[in-house]
Amino acid sequence: MTGPDFSHEHAARALGHARIAGVDEVGRGPLAGPVTAAAVILDPARVPEGLDDSKKLGAGRRAALCAALMACAEVSVAHATVAEIDSLNILRAAHLAMERAIAGLDPAPEMVLIDGNMVPRGLTLPARAIIRGDAASLSIAAASIVAKEARDRLMRDLAQQFPGYGWERNAGYPSKAHRDALLNLGVTPHHRRSFRPVHNILYQENN
Repeated sequence: MTGPDFSHEHAARALGHARIAGVDEVGRGPLAGPVTAAAVILDPARVPEGLDDSKKLGAGRRAALCAALMACAEVSVAHATVAEIDSLNILRAAHLAMERAIAGLDPAPEMVLIDGNMVPRGLTLPARAIIRGDAASLSIAAASIVAKEARDRLMRDLAQQFPGYGWERNAGYPSKAHRDALLNLGVTPHHRRSFRPVHNILYQENN
């Protein structure tokens, strides 16, 4: 099975777009922490070897590729907060993080390739949604790596402030250890109250 390539970028260039950004987000599933997006414009002459969907890479390889990308590509990272996730819903918050990451690129891209099946509704640039884009487009794969590294680093920092939940290992995802800690230690300000396991614990506490 082949990995991501530049075919989607080449198609965008054929339409006259020179600056093409790949965009991906990470963190829709966790019970805690923000949702994080990255937008990356690759230099076709300096693409790090081995770019792939971040989920297919080991932690060490992912970290090395992220460092290489920071050195040779245009990169923007942005978040949507737990409060925004709870007030908007996770899909809209993920799209908001994507919009913010794209807005952080200066000058702006001329075309955006987005992982998923929807273009964020607040986006005014030409854009194309690509299902499983992180496995198809090198630019989106790069964004998936940067977003994953940024969010994992943030969750490791939060784990120092709120020990016991295992965020340095589970990144806020609902592992058994995390769910057990929720029951034993309670809900932190970084937990998503709109997510059922957290909501149920708060409901029990209030009754």
